[in-house]
Amino acid sequence: MSRSQAEKAVIHEHIVNLAAERFREVGLNGIGVADLMKEAGRTGGGFYKHFESREKLVEEALQCAFNKRTKALEKYTDPESTLTLTDLVDSYLSERHLNDPGSGCALAAVMNDVARSSDSIREVYTQELQKELAVITALTSSKQPSKKRAQALLAMCTLVGAIGLSRAVTDEGLAQELLNTGKTLLKALDA
Repeated sequence: MSRSQAEKAVIHEHIVNLAAERFREVGLNGIGVADLMKEAGRTGGGFYKHFESREKLVEEALQCAFNKRTKALEKYTDPESTLTLTDLVDSYLSERHLNDPGSGCALAAVMNDVARSSDSIREVYTQELQKELAVITALTSSKQPSKKRAQALLAMCTLVGAIGLSRAVTDEGLAQELLNTGKTLLKALDA
């Protein structure tokens, strides 16, 4: 790879990583291309040297965010791991995750925006949801496959719903109640 191609790849990766963070913080429509490029230290006109469209940037940024999440979930799927569903729940429904959506789970952060997006963006999202459901299914306590899947679906809905609602409300007590109730309910699945 030539020096200019290597530099272009570094810049491209920087833009994608920045977009992945910003989209989780402010939503898919919360920041425009010009502002994103400015924040990346680039001109708006340079955008099309890296991406054929804004949609392609969104797809890459979501995939980037999801890849980071997949890497974080590997510790739960490692055969040597002693981590449980309770550990995952405690991490997901934590104050840190609540207050740092930019580095948190993109499934919760961009769910409503993705629902209104193109099929290709929704497909990227769907694939990640399936991966996360597989991890949670493996962590559930039931021995029956259909019950394990139902528990995983319930857990995913509770995790994403509790963190999303907690971020949406202005009442800190209610936000904490949502997180705590989600933890209590999901920990019962791990019993």
